[in-house]
Amino acid sequence: MAAGRGQFFRSLLEGLERQPAHPPPVRRQPGRGRGQRAVNRGETGSKRRTRRATLAPSRQEPRTQNKKRDVSKTEACFCGENVLERLPSEILIKILSYLDASSLFCISHVSKLFHQLANDDVMWQKIYMSEYGSQTWKPKLDDAAAKEDPVEVEDWSAGHWKKMYFRAVAGQEVNKWRRELRDISPYTGLPRQTERVLRSLNVSWELTVCDCRGQKSTLEPSRTYFFESSVIVRWNGGTFPNYHHIHNIQLHGVRKETLKTPEDKKPGWRSLILKRDLKTHPGRFIGKDRLIKLMHLQPGVIIGIWRGQSSVAFIVATLHFHKLVEKSLLGSSVCPYSETVDRPPVDYSDPEFGLHSYTLHFVLHNPGTEIMSGRFHDLSCWLVQIQRGLVELRVIDRTNLSQHRSLSGNVKLPWWSEELEGSVENCCIMTLTLLDDFQKPFWCVSSPISITMAKQPLSFHYSGEHYLMRYHSPDGQVKMTLVWLEEQKQFFLISLTLYISVLKVSNHFGREYWRGAGSVRF
Repeated sequence: MAAGRGQFFRSLLEGLERQPAHPPPVRRQPGRGRGQRAVNRGETGSKRRTRRATLAPSRQEPRTQNKKRDVSKTEACFCGENVLERLPSEILIKILSYLDASSLFCISHVSKLFHQLANDDVMWQKIYMSEYGSQTWKPKLDDAAAKEDPVEVEDWSAGHWKKMYFRAVAGQEVNKWRRELRDISPYTGLPRQTERVLRSLNVSWELTVCDCRGQKSTLEPSRTYFFESSVIVRWNGGTFPNYHHIHNIQLHGVRKETLKTPEDKKPGWRSLILKRDLKTHPGRFIGKDRLIKLMHLQPGVIIGIWRGQSSVAFIVATLHFHKLVEKSLLGSSVCPYSETVDRPPVDYSDPEFGLHSYTLHFVLHNPGTEIMSGRFHDLSCWLVQIQRGLVELRVIDRTNLSQHRSLSGNVKLPWWSEELEGSVENCCIMTLTLLDDFQKPFWCVSSPISITMAKQPLSFHYSGEHYLMRYHSPDGQVKMTLVWLEEQKQFFLISLTLYISVLKVSNHFGREYWRGAGSVRF
C-alpha cells in the first residue's frame, strides 16, 4: 500500500514538472535555400565574407530569443516552491499517511516542508496505535498547568508519539534478547543462550590501537572461539604500531547490520567494553617461546611481541559471558555499559551473612582445548579467617587428597600470526564464575595465567616439583598449587584458594563485617 501511494506521488510530481512534448520548430532564414547557396558559390571570397557579416545578426537573433523563451518555460516548470505550493498541506499529509514508519522518517529529511509534515503527531499516533495499541501509555496533563502556560504544555507534547514509537521499537528488540537470556544454566549460573544471541545479533568485537602520535588503526577479529562461559577473540595480520609506541588500546562491541548489497556500507553501533593506557598500566610478562613473548594487560588482553624486536605479532582478548551482551550493545563509543547491581536482602539475624554458601565454576583452557573444569559447592569463610581485608574461600584443600585433580594435556597457549604459529608453554586461560548464596554471579574473571616454579616444596605427599599459578586484581586473588608428576607427564592440582576483597563483599551485600572488636569494612 505504501509503495503504491509513493509511486502515485512521484507520477504526480513528474506530471507537474513535465516539459512540452514537441518543442517549437526552428524558423529557417529566408534566402538560405539550396538555390541561394548555389548562387553564392559563384561569389568571390571577399563578397562571401561580407555577406556573412551582414547576415550574422539576423541569423543569431531568432535563436537567442527562442532560447530565452525555453529557459523561461523551464524555470517556470521546475521551480520547486511553485510545484509544492500547488498541493495543499492537507493533501500532502493524506499522501504521507500511507507511508510506513521508515519511509516517513526518511522523507522528513528531504526539505523543511516535508520535515514539518512528516512529524505530524496525528500520523505517528496512528502508526504507534496500529503496532503497539494494547501497550499505549496516555500522558496525564495537569489542567491548572495547561491554563497557566498552554504554550509550554504544547511544546512538551510535540513529537511525543514519534518518540514513543522509536522507543517501543528499540525496547521490543532489547526485551526479545533479554527474554532469551533468562534461561540460566544450573551448572555455570550464566545464561545458556549467550553465544546464540551474540551470533543472531551479528555482534563482533573491534580493536582500536592508538599510538603516541594519535594515529589510530581499527582491526576486525581474525578468529573467535566460544566456550561455555567465555569467548576468546584474536586479531592478527593487521598493521600494528611498535609495542613501545602504543599509547592505549580500546575494545568495542560492534553490531553490524545485514547488508543487502556489498555497496551498502553502514557503520555499526559501537559500545566501549574496555580501554587500557599502556603508559600508566604497562603490560606484565607472562611467558615466551623461541619466537614470541607474551605481555598481559588487565583484565584479559594478551599482546604477542616478536622476540628481539618490538613489533606486535598479534593481540588476544578473553571476555567473560557475564553481561557480555549488554556490554557489547548498550554502551556508547566513549562510555562503557554501567551495570546496575541488585543487592540481595540482608539477613541481620545471621552475623556471617555473605560469608558462606558460595558456588564456584572454574575452568582452565586455551583456544583449542579444555585443560580442567569443575563446580564446587558450599564455599564458606568464618569471621576469624578474614585477614588483611580478604575473605578466604578454600576450594581445594592441600591436605585433602581426595580433592586433588589432574590437568588433562599440556598447559600451553597456542598462537597464530599470518603464516607462522606456535605455542607458549606453561600458560593458559583461567575463567571463573563465583556465585553468591542466591546463585547470582558475584565475581567473574576470564584472564590469562602462567605457571611459575615454587621456591620450596609445598606438600609432603608428592615428590615432584612444585609450581604456583597466581592471579591478582583489585576485587580479589586466586592462588593454585601444582605438582609435576614425572611418571605420568602431567600436572596435578593440589590446592586452589580464592581471596575476595572485603570491600567487594560489603558493597554487594550492603553490610559491615566485624572481627573481634574492630571493623574490617573498607
